[in-house]
Amino acid sequence: MNNRSKSRIKAGFALGAVGVLALTGCAASGETDTVGDGNDDKKDMSIAVFNGWDEGIAASELWKAILDEQGYNVELEYADPAFVYSGLSTADYDVSMDVWLPVTHATYIEEYGDDIVDLGAWNDESRNAIAVNADAPIDSLEELAANADLFGGKIVGIEPGAGLTEATTNNVIPGYGLEDMEYVTSSTAAMLTELKTATENGENIVVTLWEPHWAYGVFPLKNLEDPQGTLGGVESIHSYGSVDFKTDFPTAAGWIENFEMDLDMLYSLENAMFVEYDGQDFEPIVAQWIEDNQEYVDGLTS
Repeated sequence: MNNRSKSRIKAGFALGAVGVLALTGCAASGETDTVGDGNDDKKDMSIAVFNGWDEGIAASELWKAILDEQGYNVELEYADPAFVYSGLSTADYDVSMDVWLPVTHATYIEEYGDDIVDLGAWNDESRNAIAVNADAPIDSLEELAANADLFGGKIVGIEPGAGLTEATTNNVIPGYGLEDMEYVTSSTAAMLTELKTATENGENIVVTLWEPHWAYGVFPLKNLEDPQGTLGGVESIHSYGSVDFKTDFPTAAGWIENFEMDLDMLYSLENAMFVEYDGQDFEPIVAQWIEDNQEYVDGLTS
């Protein structure tokens, strides 16, 4: 693992700290100023970003750069999923780019779906996973219970409020008889730190993870087979807005509704932001990525 990757994992803890203050700093799109140049959208926009979910961070940073260039004033607000959905439903946030359906965030959509608006899926190649080190002696979740001691009797998870955590708790653990294993939930950053340590020490480890994630390009990993389908199948990543989003931002809403990004393009952006770069000021990194992929980016607002 290179030094940039190690630094990225450390930086993940800072994102979690930002999330604690997210709701106190968020602002609804109450400003009446418009963008101008024939665009009647309101000027100020807040994009809610899930802590630790790097595909959402990447997409949000990309759209912040695009919209700022178009004359908007975009703020990214970090929070855990429960706060994001609640904030969207009350219009404290304008939009979020990282809603996983039909399984991962189904519970949140059942609770808040009447008060938020689906702006469409921008990727339909994603999936949740239980991953282990690539040289682990098992290949399926069906083998995990009998070999729990080889993994320290522990599954390392992410945030307690994540849809992946819910699926692991309600489906994976009872489905494969893993009740005797310790399921540790804390944060994505903490999970990645344990993954890094295990990799460096040549130890076996079980983590909850998802694709797309840059960790697959940094650590030697394999997903355990899930013959019971407890984690669901391929998922789509949607953008959701507040009930007034299309009224307040009709032009931007149209762009986001037409937004598409395949895994190769997404991995390229994640690699630039989280693997090759060792800081948190993503603005110049995203600007360079846009320059390198100008034709694709220009098509997002055409």
